Amino acid sequence: MSRIFTVFCAAALILPGVAGCSTTKVTAQDSSIELTDLSELPAPEAVGLYRLGPIQNLQIDVVGAEEISGTYFVDDRGVVEFPYVGEVDVTGRTPSQLASVLASGLRGDYIVDPQVRVRPEEVTQPLISVGGQVAKPGAVPAAISETLLRAVNNAGGLAEFADSGDVLVQREVQGRRYIGVYNLEAIQRGNYPDPAVYPNDIITVGESSRRRTLETILQYVPLLSSTAILIDRVGR
Repeated sequence: MSRIFTVFCAAALILPGVAGCSTTKVTAQDSSIELTDLSELPAPEAVGLYRLGPIQNLQIDVVGAEEISGTYFVDDRGVVEFPYVGEVDVTGRTPSQLASVLASGLRGDYIVDPQVRVRPEEVTQPLISVGGQVAKPGAVPAAISETLLRAVNNAGGLAEFADSGDVLVQREVQGRRYIGVYNLEAIQRGNYPDPAVYPNDIITVGESSRRRTLETILQYVPLLSSTAILIDRVGR
């Protein structure tokens, strides 16, 4: 199934002295992307719930049926094989949802009223990906990165050539991938609310070509003259 990409411009209204969405960047030209008038990114479903995935061990206990209780491995397809039930796809399910599926498979022919508990042996910490022009690109813990500003700060803050008006947040909700375009400086100044971010979001801070060009000029100034006066309009 092809994914639909939806782009909206957050903090887009122009306030006095505050730039909205970057006017030097081209956005949403791909034919698979459509612009929307949403004012904010939709929140993902079941925020904060742990979801099962491939390549992990699950402790599955069935009350009164110790012979089938134990540790079961989820293979690279995201499938676990359980006695009397067969292969079950666990990907995207919570432990309680998988327990319900297994209980339904056992009910009747094998156990009258099965009580099933599922517990992952290792729980992966939810993360948010932060890249582009930040000091420390990589994954940051979602538990301490509840908003866009917090996530960027946890990635070391903006790098030298960052464009604060070209910050993207990508999020998938119900098979649709949304892309929000934010002005981080406007958010820092309190002109717009600091948007919430969630596990599996992808944050990308764009690069300011004007800042990099100015840096290149400054490198050659000593070769040109002993005195130079530059008007820095970067970011204005």
